[in-house]
Amino acid sequence: MINAALLHTVNSVLGKGKETSSNNYAYKCPFCNHHKPKLEVNMVPNLKGENPWHCWVCNAKGKTLVGLFKKIKVTSDKIAELKSILGFTTKEEVVHDKTKVELPKEYKPLTNLARTDIAAKHALMYLKKRGINKSDILKYNIGYCEEGRYNNRIIIPSYDANGELNYFIARDINPDSKKKYDAPKCNKNELIGLEYFINWDVPIILCEGIFDAIAIKRNAIPLLGKSIPKALMLKLVQPNVKTVYVSLDRDALKDALSYAEQLLNLGKDVYLIDLQDKDPSDMGFEKFTKLVHEAEQLTLGQLIYKKLELA
Repeated sequence: MINAALLHTVNSVLGKGKETSSNNYAYKCPFCNHHKPKLEVNMVPNLKGENPWHCWVCNAKGKTLVGLFKKIKVTSDKIAELKSILGFTTKEEVVHDKTKVELPKEYKPLTNLARTDIAAKHALMYLKKRGINKSDILKYNIGYCEEGRYNNRIIIPSYDANGELNYFIARDINPDSKKKYDAPKCNKNELIGLEYFINWDVPIILCEGIFDAIAIKRNAIPLLGKSIPKALMLKLVQPNVKTVYVSLDRDALKDALSYAEQLLNLGKDVYLIDLQDKDPSDMGFEKFTKLVHEAEQLTLGQLIYKKLELA
């Protein structure tokens, strides 16, 4: 079965293709510029993960779409989009880290605590100031450590679609800490933050940090940085994902516009949320929800205008 997102991306570069046979699509060749569509591209990867392409006029050919895009000097953003759809990994990219993530042995859940547990009380006070309530603590299995590597830190676990731990964030509750956040070493490109709580059939909200996702409450995915992990992009390109809200800090607006452009090119309804110089975790659920309701659907024209403003 042909991947609709892949076909859309190739069409956006080569023009609308004409279906021929055996999962092939024909395009006008960018190498010889023949007036008829003589460049055939196989849209379904073979057992080696290749999508062979060949021009029947000039004999230009290759084994991968990434190679084709590079030969015709397609932009790096478009190549990254293609790689995300194909799940492509080059030798230069980080190899998947198969090391199993485990909670620290010193981890204690912040539920049913003894009244004499002073460290736990400090952790709960910190979370309360961040707008995190008892329901959130229970839902996300939030805990803390009072010794070891993650001493004096809140522990917020992330679980995959099967309920298996795939990551955790350790936040120091000391306001003067030189290293506010810590986390286990793993390949973040291969994980989706808080995936266990995500319904892919309703609008998705992309945000920056895990505290932001907890504050947003509904179907929010923390990027755990400023880039969309490969695993997440592979989910977003699926046809059941219709609408995506992009909610990043203003200092990451350039990245936000880049992601919005990729998603628009994939036929998604995209909304860009103006955070007004505040994180979702700072403004709280009600104010953020108001911004979601006020957000307007992004058009290609608006996207171009916003990119020009940043130039």
